[in-house]
Amino acid sequence: MKIDTIDLHILKELQTNSKITNLELSKKIGLSPAPTLGRVQKLERTKLIQSYHAKVNKDILGLGFTALIQVSLTRQVDNAIEKFLKEINKIDAIVECYKLTGNFDYQLKVMVADIPAFDALIKNELSKIEEIGQMQTLVVLSTVKSSTIIPIDYSTTMRK
Repeated sequence: MKIDTIDLHILKELQTNSKITNLELSKKIGLSPAPTLGRVQKLERTKLIQSYHAKVNKDILGLGFTALIQVSLTRQVDNAIEKFLKEINKIDAIVECYKLTGNFDYQLKVMVADIPAFDALIKNELSKIEEIGQMQTLVVLSTVKSSTIIPIDYSTTMRK
């Protein structure tokens, strides 16, 4: 599939505002509405655009405590990894999980209301996952940058 600069500009605009109308999008990228819609549909069909989401204000919802938990597993065998991943995927407060290199195997991003809720999460959920050998917590004091826009060089043509 070829991706040209117009496709990249469509991706940038939709990442910035997924509620933009097709007419507004066509004006921003310099195409008429029909080909613009066709390109968006092509990007959706090829799974380059996977979904559309609303960015929700976590503070208004009372999720004012964010922490990063670095986790080492007790053993690195397939069934232990699968069980660990299955268990953390059941916990809604874990909003992201990254597999790492270095001293820890995974990093979890957790969002809860406050410190007592975090304590309950550790005691009642994470401590019951047998595959976790060690955890280290980093409390997020503030978010300096949070972007949902993938850093693409929009000035070049890409091919896949």
